[in-house]
Amino acid sequence: MTDRIVNKSRITKETDITLKLNLDGDGNSNISTGVRFFDHMLETFSRHGFFDLDLKVVGDIDVDDHHTVEDVGIVLGDAFKEALGNKIGINRVGYCIFPMDESLATVAVDLSGRSYTVFEGSFAYQKIGDLSSQNIYHFIESFANNGLMNINVKVSGENDHHKSEAIFKALARSLNDATKISHDSILSTKEII
Repeated sequence: MTDRIVNKSRITKETDITLKLNLDGDGNSNISTGVRFFDHMLETFSRHGFFDLDLKVVGDIDVDDHHTVEDVGIVLGDAFKEALGNKIGINRVGYCIFPMDESLATVAVDLSGRSYTVFEGSFAYQKIGDLSSQNIYHFIESFANNGLMNINVKVSGENDHHKSEAIFKALARSLNDATKISHDSILSTKEII
């Protein structure tokens, strides 16, 4: 198996991002986005997906957290797409049902080469720590669009922190399963994904 390690950078007027992703890591992370709750979610994502993730972002968080969260989704999605290469041998799909106290998140992913996002759930408050709760969906959508993957999320519960954390953990575990190499073919009748 070849190393599935990708280095990416992206500079715009709104953000400056450098990222290193190892799909076959140990769950180690070094993350600084300027949005501490988002850092916590990405650290959780790294740990539960066994993805090594180094991420540094300088963004216009003096405006708000939107551009930072969106652009991280863009760069991370692009990194996954690049790391997966021709996708020969990957499981392609994965799912996880993850409980966190009273909350429950169900996430299913398909690394199909087509992007689509379904998000069923809501948050009680506009902010979770310093992260705008609406940007959780926006991150997942940006990540799916740029990673060319289908992500379906359903979440229920009372506590916004718990719901968010359950989503990120379930997403990580789903992707860990979907990205695993377990055979030597492409799981599509088209013979390309």
